[in-house]
Amino acid sequence: MELRRLLRPLRWAALALLAGALALAGYAAALVPFTPSVDKLLAARDDKPSVLLAADGSLLATFRRTPREWLPLERIPPHVVDALIATEDHRFWEHPGIDWRRSLSSVLQTLAGDPQGGSTITQQLARNAFPEEIGRARTATRKLKEMITAIRLERRYSKREILEAYLNTVSFHYNAYGIEMAARTYFDTPAARLTVAEGATLIGLLKGTRVYNPVLHPQRALERRNIVLAQMLKHGKLDAEQAERLKTRPLRLDFERQDLGQGPAPHFAEAVKRWLLAWSEPLGYDLYADGLVVHSAIDPKLQRIANQAVSRQLEALQAVADVEWGRESGKLLSGGTRAYVAARAKTEPFAHFWATRGELVDDFIRESAEFAAMHEDGRSAEDALATLRADAAFMRSLRERKTRLEAGFVAIDPRSGAVRAWVGARDHALDAFDHVQRSRRQPGSTFKPFVYAAALEAGADPLREFDTRNVSLRLPDGSRWRPRDVSAAPDGRSTMEDGLVFSRNSVTAQLIGEVGADKVEHLAQRLGVRESALEAVPSLALGTSPVSLLEMASAYATIAAQGEYRAPLLVTKVTDASGKPLMQLAPPAGAPGERVLDAAVAVQLIDMLRGAVNRGTGQGIRSAWGIQADVAGKTGTTQDNTDGWFILMQPQLVAGAWVGFNDPRITLRSDYWGQGAHNALHVVGDAMRGALAQGLVDPGAEFPTPAGAAIREFVRSAGETLRRWFGFSD
Repeated sequence: MELRRLLRPLRWAALALLAGALALAGYAAALVPFTPSVDKLLAARDDKPSVLLAADGSLLATFRRTPREWLPLERIPPHVVDALIATEDHRFWEHPGIDWRRSLSSVLQTLAGDPQGGSTITQQLARNAFPEEIGRARTATRKLKEMITAIRLERRYSKREILEAYLNTVSFHYNAYGIEMAARTYFDTPAARLTVAEGATLIGLLKGTRVYNPVLHPQRALERRNIVLAQMLKHGKLDAEQAERLKTRPLRLDFERQDLGQGPAPHFAEAVKRWLLAWSEPLGYDLYADGLVVHSAIDPKLQRIANQAVSRQLEALQAVADVEWGRESGKLLSGGTRAYVAARAKTEPFAHFWATRGELVDDFIRESAEFAAMHEDGRSAEDALATLRADAAFMRSLRERKTRLEAGFVAIDPRSGAVRAWVGARDHALDAFDHVQRSRRQPGSTFKPFVYAAALEAGADPLREFDTRNVSLRLPDGSRWRPRDVSAAPDGRSTMEDGLVFSRNSVTAQLIGEVGADKVEHLAQRLGVRESALEAVPSLALGTSPVSLLEMASAYATIAAQGEYRAPLLVTKVTDASGKPLMQLAPPAGAPGERVLDAAVAVQLIDMLRGAVNRGTGQGIRSAWGIQADVAGKTGTTQDNTDGWFILMQPQLVAGAWVGFNDPRITLRSDYWGQGAHNALHVVGDAMRGALAQGLVDPGAEFPTPAGAAIREFVRSAGETLRRWFGFSD
């Protein structure tokens, strides 16, 4: 009886354990239908990524699902495999996907307060290969799904295939997936040439890619590498002498982030990829696996010139911004950038801005991802703000991000709509946001030609005179709008043509009042501003509705094509891997575009914009860049120098640029450097001069001259002469 009484609790405990085991088994069985199919685990090794080609057939970009290169296991050094198994899963060759001894040990250690991971290489592969289906949360459900998937992987694939899949898909941080990309990223060598110490460093990184990051934490990474070497010694993969010798070696990194296959026009490649995905997926094509060949209109020579122009001019303009906002005095230092480049060495960039705009800086902090993360972790807004303000590294990084001057540049052939060059930002690695197509900013005075085109369409005479003094227009709400001119007409009067040449708001406002804002809106849309919403109000004349640079360049290309619209052509054709055409987009040579503006009106408008370059706000194209070709263009500047624009037309090429800060609350400080004539114009001038010098466009190409142009020019010149000599108006 006594024995029976003593055994009763044990029987109950055994029954409870059995019931728990049965319940767990039942729950696991119920999860099986919700675990991923493992049949396509190795499909990635057969992927043929699609490629994007330039107009001359050279490679622009490769579209891969992830930035990796698949290596067969036999091309991976055996010591890397040995290091992986010795460190992560030394019973790998023996277990069926789950190491039950290790799993039980990790549970007991975790219950004892020492959390341990018990996942085998196969379980880790299951997590890495199917993150969405399995998840990352530390829950029993996730662990069971991981274990079920691991068992299915072991039943479907050999151990060597599992190792190959693991070493080609695991992340090594810095967007480097797989051992090949990791070897190139950290040691600038192919995986096949990794030394034992280098391989051990990479395998050590897998325990925690942030904690043991050899770039940021070299000492931790060194210690972790030596643990890997010790495990290799313990399991007979190194002898004692080898292990000791290798432990004394420094890391010797040769770190470089890898080019993700986006080449010299990364923002353009991203734009094409977005379009391709929308086109290919409904048709059943896999952009990352089917080996599509995408032909673009990009001219690689012009793209290189554009990249250099943006880099060169924005570096100089950044010096201007750094110095102007770094000093207490806002006085103009010089009309050239060299003085600012020299002064930057003695100036703390944006020191005055940061010191005098505390509330705005606090707003920057509150809008940061770091602030949001701290707030989500339960920190109060006041505590998070104070902590981040006291974090010197964070504040330095925030200032660098916020005060980086940006730009966009695009060039279009008006005869076909072909996009020849596309620079979405100064550096794609630092700013992946595309300022050509995705950004929407106010275009300022670059919008004015659409107002003048609408007036010309309505029969206006370019030589008609306007009173520029005390202009006041009644708005629909009953209020008055009084536009002001940056440079007033000398005698208070201006011709319509000079209103555009010298960018006079007073004349432009009167014109939109006469032709109607709705007419200007519709004309702008016809010309090429077809995606952004335009507000048909009088201030539209001064470019108050945000638009993209691509839209504006497209509209100017329509003007340059004498009123024929052609949609921007990014891709000319798409073929399959064997060369079979799937889509032809390039129109036949010489095919007419969509007639949206009378040719005579377009030619007259070009002539007026030619005047803007010859004697108006765009004179810097001639004086600073020495461009003597027949060109026409327009500058643009928005309120408080937030945005600088310039678009230049040549019969064979239209080039446009935008310059500004990503955050419009930061602007160029001085009115001089804040003008598009002194920032964006230099980007375009630099690029156009390079294109002309290399013969990418014909320097002798000319626009047509409007009828009666010689007479109008004589009348204009005579009028100016009379004003100068006698001080009266004709």
